Amino acid sequence: MILIGIPLITLCGVLTTPIQGKTIVLAAIFYFCTGFGITGGYHRLWSHRAWNAVTPVRFIVLMFGAAAMQGSARWWCRNHRAHHKFTDTSKDPYNVRKGFFYAHFGWMMFKQDPKEVGRADIEDLNNDPMIVFQHNYYSFIVIFASIALPTLIAGFGWGDFAGGYYYAALARIVLVHHATFFVNSLAHYLGDQAYSDLHTAFDSVITALLTLGEGYHNYHHEFPQDYRNGIKWFHYDPTKWTIMLLYHLGLAYDLKWIQENEITKAKLQVQQSRLQAKRNRIMYGKNLDQNLPEYTSDQIASLGDARQVLVAIEGKVYDITEFADLHPGGRDTLTAYKGKEITQLFNGDTGEHIHSRHSQEILIRYIVGKFTDSHK
Repeated sequence: MILIGIPLITLCGVLTTPIQGKTIVLAAIFYFCTGFGITGGYHRLWSHRAWNAVTPVRFIVLMFGAAAMQGSARWWCRNHRAHHKFTDTSKDPYNVRKGFFYAHFGWMMFKQDPKEVGRADIEDLNNDPMIVFQHNYYSFIVIFASIALPTLIAGFGWGDFAGGYYYAALARIVLVHHATFFVNSLAHYLGDQAYSDLHTAFDSVITALLTLGEGYHNYHHEFPQDYRNGIKWFHYDPTKWTIMLLYHLGLAYDLKWIQENEITKAKLQVQQSRLQAKRNRIMYGKNLDQNLPEYTSDQIASLGDARQVLVAIEGKVYDITEFADLHPGGRDTLTAYKGKEITQLFNGDTGEHIHSRHSQEILIRYIVGKFTDSHK
């Protein structure tokens, strides 16, 4: 009803209701305030505790967060903390490995299995009377702050009840929804990975423009406790700028940020890893465009002697016999998967260990062919 019904009603209203300039300004103001309620409030303040504010500001931000119509702060933050704890695994509530549209809003179309979705600690939220109040009266707050308030302001202010309802309320809800949803989808698809390549988060100015500054997502996943997403002065991050303004006005405090030395270390580690990957390709790599042999699952299970271990990962066949005794989990850990396609296991999609970039680089030297039936 919310994710499909509201856009359809909005479309009908936009096609039949004239636009007034004052109403568009009102819609823009509500767009930023409710958007900040999510990005600055739900996300950076309550999910990651990257900053804090005086009680009146916290209350106002919490009300605007509810007006964004994305669930209560308690529900939203629980999912987001689980997302960071189990990124890119089956326990990630909006696991992008299930597809762009699943991460965007598909995950909300299905009832979540409590046995599958990862759990996150929200004891601090349960002990916050303001969060509990918003959670208990969320529906009433949404009806008033998200729909009635902008409609009444436009109606009594300049006689545009219909415009207030369709543009400042419903259309604004739709835009804020998808702007926020892009953080779960587009931010895990588009951009650069300067701070870590162990997860799917990317930095992108395009995503930042669409999400009130939440687009520097690779940095955020590596340093989620930083109140900033865009760390450079020229990075588009109006959420950061608003928090800074509140701080200078004496309304915000306890702003947390990462020291430049730690940021530089993370960038150098990624650069060193990529350089090592290039060295590996030069020394050991094989080009899959060459005439490498093709193997089926039956073949890789039966080839070689009893000690030989061949596995398939992402369409490539690897002979990891040499590495089996060096594996931290021991030879038995690898021999248990002899002759199998283990892409999901290797990438951590099964909820188990996610292999590092270094592990991926080591694999390169063991490529022996192509896997022709990766669906098995």
